[in-house]
Parts: sequence; C-alpha cells; structure tokens
Amino acid sequence: MLIKYLGVGIWETVVNKCVEGGWIRGDAHDYDAWAKLVGDERWSYENMLPYMKKTETHWSAEDALPATVAAQHGFSGPVFQASVSSTGRKFPLKDNVKQAWAEIGISELPGADGNAGSPLGLAELQENRRDGLRQLSSSAYPLEGVTVLTDSLVKRVIFSKDLYTTTATGIELADGTKKYARKEVILSCGAYRTPQILMLSGIGPEDILAENGIEPVLDSPEVGANLWDHLLIRTLWKLLPSVAAQGVSMGSNNALFTEKEFATGAPLDWVVSTTLPREELIAAIAADEGSEPAADHPLLTQTRTFIETLIIYAAGGVATPAIPFDGSHISSTVIGLMPTSRGRVTISSSSPVDAPVIDPKYFSTSVDKLAMRTGLRQVAKVLLKTNAGKAFCEDEAAEGHKLILSATDAELEARVAALAGTTFHPGGTAAMGRVVDTELNVIGLKGLRVVDASVLPVPIASHLQVAVYALAEQAADIIGRSK
Repeated sequence: MLIKYLGVGIWETVVNKCVEGGWIRGDAHDYDAWAKLVGDERWSYENMLPYMKKTETHWSAEDALPATVAAQHGFSGPVFQASVSSTGRKFPLKDNVKQAWAEIGISELPGADGNAGSPLGLAELQENRRDGLRQLSSSAYPLEGVTVLTDSLVKRVIFSKDLYTTTATGIELADGTKKYARKEVILSCGAYRTPQILMLSGIGPEDILAENGIEPVLDSPEVGANLWDHLLIRTLWKLLPSVAAQGVSMGSNNALFTEKEFATGAPLDWVVSTTLPREELIAAIAADEGSEPAADHPLLTQTRTFIETLIIYAAGGVATPAIPFDGSHISSTVIGLMPTSRGRVTISSSSPVDAPVIDPKYFSTSVDKLAMRTGLRQVAKVLLKTNAGKAFCEDEAAEGHKLILSATDAELEARVAALAGTTFHPGGTAAMGRVVDTELNVIGLKGLRVVDASVLPVPIASHLQVAVYALAEQAADIIGRSK
C-alpha cells in the first residue's frame, strides 16, 4: 500500500522547484557520505548509479558519446533528459557568461556534464523535459495496477500488536474509512507530511505524542528532527543599456525569444557548482562545533559542493514595479547546497487537517552563512569585476541593500535573512539510521517503510528529483527481494 499525501503541493516528484525541471544529480561524495554514515554501501554513488541510469533517457544516442560519458547515463528510462543546447536554445549571453566564469578560475566540465558525479565547475543545464514539457512521475511511469484515492486524507497508520511485535496493517482516513494492506504499508508523503503521519500514528517523540493526546505506539525521538533544506537568494543586475538594446534578456522585443524552443525551459545556459575556501570552512566548522574539526570531518575529507549559482537571462521572480520585466535586467540565484543548519517538523494537534509545524532553522550556522556570503560575492565578482562580465553588466540593482562587493559580512547576512527563500528541497525528517533502517523499514516496527526524501540522512548537493527517483528504484528492488 503506497500512501501519498495529495493536495498540498509537496509531492516528491515535484520537489524540484528552483529551476523547473532541472535534472541535477549532485556530487558522488554526498552519496558516499550517506552510505558511510548508515554503514551500507548500497547507498553510495557507485551503487546508486545503476538506479539513476535506470530512470533516464539521455538526449544523445549511447554510441554517439565517449565511453566515459555514456557510462554515467541511461538511454532507455522513463524520464527524458534534455540539455539546453540539445533543444536548440542558445541564449545571446551564453559565451559571455562562460568566459566571465573562466576569468575567476571556474572552467567548463568535460562535455559540460554536471551529472557525472563530479559537478564542481561549469556545466550545461540539463532538464527533465520531453517535447518541451516537464515530466512528472505520474506521466513518465506506467500506472497499471495502481489505484489512486482522491480527496482521501490519511489520518494514521493502523497497527496490530502481539506479545513481541507491532505490525502495520493499513491506514485510517480522516473520514474514518480504513484500508488494509496485503503485505506492508509504505509512506511516501514527503519530508513534511511523513513525520506528521508517523506522529499522528503514535510514532515519534513521546513528549510530543503526550502533548497532543496521541496514544504512543513507539517512542522514536528522531521523527521530525534533522530537517534540512536548500536556501536560495536572488539578485537583480542591470545590463548596460547598449547591451540591453540588443535583446539579450527575456522581456525584450528580441524575436529570438518568440521561437518555439524558447517557450519552455529555464532562461539560462549554465549551472555552476563551487566549494568553499578550506581555511574559512575550517574556521566556520570550529565556530559551530566549539572545537577545531578533525581531519576526517565529513565536510573536509573531500572537496564538497556547497554552492550552486545560476545566471538567469530575465528579471524573473525578483522583478518589481521599479524594475520591470522588459529586458533591461538579468538575475542570479545563489543556492546553499550543503546546509549544516537543522530544523524540525512537529505537530500542533492530533488532526491530519492541521498542517505540520515546520521550524526549518534556516541560516543558523556559521558554515551556512559562509556559503551564502561566498556565493553572493562570487557572482558579483563574475558580473562586475571580470572583463567579460563588465562587457554586458552595468551594476547590481540592490533595491535598498548595500551593494554586495562593498557590504560587510554582517550586512550580507542581514540581506540573506531578509530576502532568502526555500528551494522546496526538504529532507532528513525520517532519517536512515535514526528512524528507518537501510532497507527503509521503520526501526522497531514491522510492515512499515518510508520511501521519500525524509529518509535522506544528509543533504545531497542537487535538486532532489534525481536522488529521490533513484531511491525509489532501489526501494522497489529491496521490497521485491523481501517478499
């Protein structure tokens, strides 16, 4: 029995919000850190790669690619990949932006492929689109044998008990209807709703259960803890009037943007992934943890991906009445991909109608503050200090905030606190090794698994769709073998 919470926009298949349809796998080191933490190599990059490949169909034929590139991709999966250039889109500033990044030492990855396990550098955006349309799992995967109950709010999981075990046997809906599983119950409700349903079912921190009058089934204090998400901040940049007049940004009257290939997909070419200065990172970790980190600290043993930067050829979601969507501006998005801040999801009542209480604790660690400051200063340097950037960008449009390149650390942090938002990539709230075991069973119970981003014990430096699809594919194999 697969339970999915519908109607609140938190579907695991549409968590990929920051760049609509961005197919971004992440760093092999993140999957390897996951496997090491839980003591199970099935969750390493090497062993997740077959499942990543199984989900996708690459835009090029396998025999048209170098063998090393082809080995990283799938060619017969349900989700179609498309690079920006494979769709025929080439934005007027593509080469200029690439050159600007090169001037600060960020070079293009082999094949411009950021989905080969080592994304640090400049890669071409890849999207999960087919014929221009973004694919959801409900359209990409066959639904034969699946029954979807609409307008059906899950209240709790039902259990049976004997002297030694507690076993999940089904679910109860908000209207009192009960549905029973033939084999097991699988929760796939996302990083916000899965912990809520677990707590409503009596699985969670005993104090929270008691406060809400819920009969305890299992004291599991880590349910709802370990919440992480990717924080982003957008910035507007004013183009040189002579460049804006050439129609290089969306909103201009350039006929190029009326062509069909530009009607879908994000208005950008490049995804840039970068790390943090090592000595500054060590100092930030020490500030957060109270002592100098050991050499084998998980953020130091490998060069990790902390920041993703997108230069977008549109004022986009940060356009304002003062800065209209008319082709005179572009924007950038800086995303913190490796957050160390941890929040919590809890409940305010025993009713499933009441939304879960979410305390993300964004931007609460020195490491996260360093990442956002570094990302902002880096993109400002690219656009305002390189020869290629100065050839098209006039200045930052700060709108009431001090310009990035002249701001202090405290001023930049205040700016992030005021303007940053979520990428809608939450995870970690039913973490593997804490709430579920490495076969996705809820620890201490029988017949109940979780298969969604809530089980990811550590952040993945990606847009989570690829990671969650691969997780689901491996889960299907695990469940199949357990029958």
